[in-house]
Amino acid sequence: MYNLLLKELKLGVNPFFYILPLLTGALMLIPGWLYFLVILYFCFITVPNLFGGYKSQNDLMFTGMLPVAKKDIVKAKVALIVLLELLHIVIAVIYGLISVRLYPNLTYYFFAPSIGFWGLCLVMLAIFNLLFIAMYYKTAYKYGAASIVSITAATLFAGGAEWLGIQSPLVHDLFKGSGADSITTQLSILFACIAIFAIFTFLAYHIGYKRFLKVEI
Repeated sequence: MYNLLLKELKLGVNPFFYILPLLTGALMLIPGWLYFLVILYFCFITVPNLFGGYKSQNDLMFTGMLPVAKKDIVKAKVALIVLLELLHIVIAVIYGLISVRLYPNLTYYFFAPSIGFWGLCLVMLAIFNLLFIAMYYKTAYKYGAASIVSITAATLFAGGAEWLGIQSPLVHDLFKGSGADSITTQLSILFACIAIFAIFTFLAYHIGYKRFLKVEI
């Protein structure tokens, strides 16, 4: 699986997608912006173009000719997605820390780049992973419908979270009120969201692998 992951990192990913997080992450410097969009650009841009490249390069046929198990093929693709997602998150967090320093007294209408907010971003990506990977591996080459459904779900989650942050006193307090100033509360939210991300991504891999077993290469 390690060699397959190296193959993905070196051959499967256009170098632009390693630079993209630096460009989209800079949007964190816009004061009070809708910061969910920074992470959603991974879903909007990276994944459709990445898997479109796989299809145009006939990656499925090439990989199927290698002496590797289907399980490892799916595992390498899922690992690649997770690594790119974490790259987007880490760079966005760095920009977010700079943003907080630049605007220390800013009142946020949408979510601020807090610890808990990054947890919500992980949940959003978890939903995206579960839907995209599970749907994609029905065929292992048709990515259009999987992209549309997973992007829509992730966007709806982000929109719903922002709406609750404005309308719900409990959510508002957790992320913008007294809870936002409590490191314990924020870390609890983050750890819970990390667990959700791990569980959903593992389920995505498991479902994708089971479906890929039925695909004729």
